[in-house]
Amino acid sequence: MSIIEAKDINLYYGKVHALKNINVDIDKNKVTALIGPSGCGKSTFLRTINRMNDLIDNVTVNGEVIYEGKNIYDKEYDVIELRKKIGMVFQKPNPFQMSIYDNIAYGPRIHGIKDKGTLDEIVERSLRGSVLWDEVKDKLKKNAYGLSGGQQQRLCIARTLAVEPEVLLMDEPTSALDPISTLKVEELMDSLKKDYTVVIVTHNMQQAGRIADNTIFFLNGEIVEKGKTEDIFYRPKDKRTEDYITGRFG
Repeated sequence: MSIIEAKDINLYYGKVHALKNINVDIDKNKVTALIGPSGCGKSTFLRTINRMNDLIDNVTVNGEVIYEGKNIYDKEYDVIELRKKIGMVFQKPNPFQMSIYDNIAYGPRIHGIKDKGTLDEIVERSLRGSVLWDEVKDKLKKNAYGLSGGQQQRLCIARTLAVEPEVLLMDEPTSALDPISTLKVEELMDSLKKDYTVVIVTHNMQQAGRIADNTIFFLNGEIVEKGKTEDIFYRPKDKRTEDYITGRFG
């Protein structure tokens, strides 16, 4: 069952045609990996799913992204509400320069939650959801910048979970992390799909093979192939996919 449907998406940076006729469904409660060489459009596509490209000058998007039965590119669509439901975690951890507690409580407060008891529950639930609670429960008032890189990235995931999204977009969330922290984030993604839909951009083929239920291969702004990860990796239909997966690309 799909939660998001992209229909005939074309995106331009000025005159540069960055995404070309993208048609793809994102399955609910699955991890979907977007793979492909640098500059192929995978991060650009990820940002179309919650309209983060709106923040970039001179971008034109044509086509539809259907979420909850509505086209998110309709002019009257509430973008703030969209980004609450479809959250994003970036390549480099970007905690706010404030306490661990306030990082998590920030989003709920913006959305009108002021009661301390409620905020306490949200902070604990979100930190447990990102498998960080046991590591930070005794230092919630300390600045988030004191956490390790891997902990900061899980904090950013917890901050996203705090506003109760349905979809988590992750743009190379482990590229700046060491192998142990990477493994923790990968294990976290696997557990999150029980309650969330996860879409991840990764350059790491082994990572995609480990964590993704579905994989979409981008090349030169187009989707070359999409399907179950095991099929893409072991039974690709397009020779370009096989060449990329096996490292013979180019």
